Amino acid sequence: MKPEPLRPDDCAEKVIRFYADMVYRLAYARTGTKCDADEIFQEVFLRYIKKQPVFNNEEHRKAWMIRVTINCSNKLWNSVWKRKAEPLTDTMPFETKQDMDLSDELQQLPQKYREVIHLFYYENMSLEEISRALNRKNSTVRTQLTRARALLRNILKEDDDVQRGI
Repeated sequence: MKPEPLRPDDCAEKVIRFYADMVYRLAYARTGTKCDADEIFQEVFLRYIKKQPVFNNEEHRKAWMIRVTINCSNKLWNSVWKRKAEPLTDTMPFETKQDMDLSDELQQLPQKYREVIHLFYYENMSLEEISRALNRKNSTVRTQLTRARALLRNILKEDDDVQRGI
């Protein structure tokens, strides 16, 4: 069931419910771990509540959520604590084995490719919207998306070959 559209005067709780899945999926796509995605999720909505930003329209609010999620995950990756920490092996629960396999294969992509794949296919953003959200040139995003698809295709082919015993 798709949530009903937001109005500019909706309360923070309704906004959080509306964008929770998008923020969490993007954080997970960027970090690859459930605990880091949880941390980023909390930080994004804490900033939203503290700052109470004013938006021109719903696209502006969505862009803000995406930008803050990206900034928080960049901050996490660049922190000294994160660089010295040992990674945990936690996994995200998925409804189907196919979703779990796809997530594992997406995690094999470099971060810059994972995020463009996620924004393009899961958030249905255009190349221009992605380039604005990531502060990259449109041509760079297009190239990264093309390379990500090719790399993912190779990963899927290798996995298929392994399953067939080739």
